[in-house]
Amino acid sequence: MAYVLAAVLGLAFGAGDQYLGTLIWLGDWPATAAQVSAPWLVLPFAVGMTQDRPRRAVALGLVATASALFGYYAMTYSPMEVHPWTFARFADGLVAVTTSGYNPAYIAVGLVTGPIFGFLGQQWRTRRWWVSAALVAGALSLEPLARWATGELPPPAPVWTTEVALGLVIASLFAVAMLASRRDDAISTDPS
Repeated sequence: MAYVLAAVLGLAFGAGDQYLGTLIWLGDWPATAAQVSAPWLVLPFAVGMTQDRPRRAVALGLVATASALFGYYAMTYSPMEVHPWTFARFADGLVAVTTSGYNPAYIAVGLVTGPIFGFLGQQWRTRRWWVSAALVAGALSLEPLARWATGELPPPAPVWTTEVALGLVIASLFAVAMLASRRDDAISTDPS
């Protein structure tokens, strides 16, 4: 059941991300928000956080990310994207979009980072591992800086400000959770 839920969550996330980018009637921000990469790492992390066993978290991270990628690219050739639907047109379009431009690299990176962040989510759940927290909060907080350094920071700025703010809030929540966990561990090991 966990695999089905991860697949459905991934499909919805990927399709929703692609669809968000088409809402041009809302202004420039939806297209920019749809290009934010860090949520694609948060998805497998969140799925991994539901697991006690590392292998299962890794597998679920892969399932969620692969499903999200499929949902994203499938939405590109859906009737919601103004493409008349036939299976042949859908299949041809899906192959064309996944094999062109940078998309093969994005897919390969996603299929590697999905399992890694699934594992990191599991490690956060079971050990409150600070590396997990730092990588997730860092992905959110530092993505705009990395994009700016490479000349890939599209407007509008509020999208990136929101991402950094969200990263800082999440970092704060991770810090509070780690401190509470350490306090609870100290209380449970206190011999008195």
